[in-house]
Amino acid sequence: MKMNKNSVFMVLAAMAAGALIVMVIQWRSETPVETVAGDNTQTLFETDSTDERTHLYFSDREQRHLISEQRQLGPSDNPVVFAENIVKALIKGPRDALVGTIPPGTRLRALFIDDRQTAYVDLSGAVTEDHPGGAQTELLTIYSIVNSLILNVDEIETVRLLIGGRETVTLAGHIDIQTPFSANMLLIR
Repeated sequence: MKMNKNSVFMVLAAMAAGALIVMVIQWRSETPVETVAGDNTQTLFETDSTDERTHLYFSDREQRHLISEQRQLGPSDNPVVFAENIVKALIKGPRDALVGTIPPGTRLRALFIDDRQTAYVDLSGAVTEDHPGGAQTELLTIYSIVNSLILNVDEIETVRLLIGGRETVTLAGHIDIQTPFSANMLLIR
């Protein structure tokens, strides 16, 4: 009988170890990636899951169009958290041969979605202070954010940009950002 109890104990220990291994693998596939933007550290959740692909829009090398880079971002069950992760990933920049559209020192200060499905994206002043300038570059910065949010988050139909918690006339001197933006599919290649 003593050998039977030992066998049962060994089987239970093996099952517990197996369950622990599965939990660690799942935890590692959703480990937050710390991104440093300006003086604040921001957490971006990336997952290895292939269930839902997120299309992030970055500039091509000639800075004429936006090109999609696919990522798996999560969690997507909360639209505000999902939208925050999208903007943080845009700030972090592309992984491939594309060009980032948001100055690296920029920080996401806040993001919320109102009952009219407008997302308010509040960025730090670095987005204007460190912006390289030019009308086309400014257009790509705006629509990188707008298209990435609207085309990925069902709860967002328009996007309003705020700088430093305030409404601003323009991002870099060329394009009026006082009203909400809809997606612009003509910029995407």
